[in-house]
Amino acid sequence: MRCVQCGSFKDKVLDSRMSKDGTTIRRRRECLGCTYRYTTYEQIERTELRVVKRDGTREAIHREKIISGMIKACEKRPVSMDRLDRAVEEILTELHQDHLSEVPSSVIGAKVMDKLHQIDPVAYVRYVSVYRQFEDVGEFIREIQALERRPSRDPMQRRLFKD
Repeated sequence: MRCVQCGSFKDKVLDSRMSKDGTTIRRRRECLGCTYRYTTYEQIERTELRVVKRDGTREAIHREKIISGMIKACEKRPVSMDRLDRAVEEILTELHQDHLSEVPSSVIGAKVMDKLHQIDPVAYVRYVSVYRQFEDVGEFIREIQALERRPSRDPMQRRLFKD
């Protein structure tokens, strides 16, 4: 690893720690040339996944785009960033496990909707309304009614409406 201060390739590892989810190793290093200390992260290199968009264009899947959509849906909701980070990592892991090099955007959207449904029903409805481009209130009502008919996967999850 090249020192960012002096450019030397000689360093020593002072400390190594695995991340909570076990996918990354954090290493604290010290340059043997100038004694500058810095941190590096090591993780498994995944093959690049590409998303096939609705209009047929293709681009690399960007984790930031997935999480930004989920953050917008969860705005002013009691959902932690840690929970959203884990959800995005779970989505990406599932996509990699499918061993596809290209994934339709509809598959990614469905996985995001599924995760949001598990995390927070209000965030789920917000995301679905944008994703499916709802045109009127009737579509919202039908989606909420469908949500009520689905069994909740989380026994701790609150109900939206009382019977």
